[in-house]
Amino acid sequence: MSTVSAELPRRSFGETMRARCSVDAAVAGVSWPWRIYCLFDLGGVSGSPLFFGNYISPFYSPEIVGDSPHSWFGPKPSWWPAWLLFSPALLILWAPGGFRSPAIIIGAPTTRHSGPTRLACAVGEPRKTYLGERSFPLIMQNVHRYFLYLALIFIVILSIDVWKALWFTDSAGRTSLGVGLGTIVLAINVVLLGGYTFGCHSLRHLIGGFRDQLSRAPACYQAYRCVSCFNRRHMLWAWMSLFWVGFSDLYVRLCSMGIWHDFRIV
Repeated sequence: MSTVSAELPRRSFGETMRARCSVDAAVAGVSWPWRIYCLFDLGGVSGSPLFFGNYISPFYSPEIVGDSPHSWFGPKPSWWPAWLLFSPALLILWAPGGFRSPAIIIGAPTTRHSGPTRLACAVGEPRKTYLGERSFPLIMQNVHRYFLYLALIFIVILSIDVWKALWFTDSAGRTSLGVGLGTIVLAINVVLLGGYTFGCHSLRHLIGGFRDQLSRAPACYQAYRCVSCFNRRHMLWAWMSLFWVGFSDLYVRLCSMGIWHDFRIV
């Protein structure tokens, strides 16, 4: 049998023939402006309130300490240094941010484009040895599975916020059940974040993927199938929830500034 030997040419830094890299570049290009908006928001540059009536921005929920009626433990502590930036979101947003940022769907392409790490195995990089995703910085994406537990708690908290968004207080101080446009906005946010979280690869492994034979554990098998249904559209859930959580924050913010007006449906 005749054999043919072929030598693959070594590509220069950034050179590739893979179409996937253009997709990764698009992911990085879109996700970084979103992060800049978050920094603008959390840094208090806008100076607008984080709540509007019974609505609270998902960026600030739960408000552990703060000046709004939604605060769990009252106003900002008196011992907080005046020179140190304070935002209620800084106390909690590291948890959902730590869950989303290292995610494979969004975090990996962004990380690869943010540093001198190869975009994929067929892409040239400024070093001769390939360290892989088990070395720094890509190994940091493994924390994704640990932040999953916190993300599940946040889904419960945001669901409670939707429940609170159903109760409106009139000028006389009476509370009544109703539905506003903001209620629907916050409810859609929970649905999209829930679809993204419950379709997480780490959750699928946690509830059944670690087993060698799922057929021997019927309960785990059914839960595994349920999570797999969400997982099939994981990228869609990721993108939709990413944009909608930003829109939810923007909606509450603009309503509090008087630019937008909440429409009471019921």
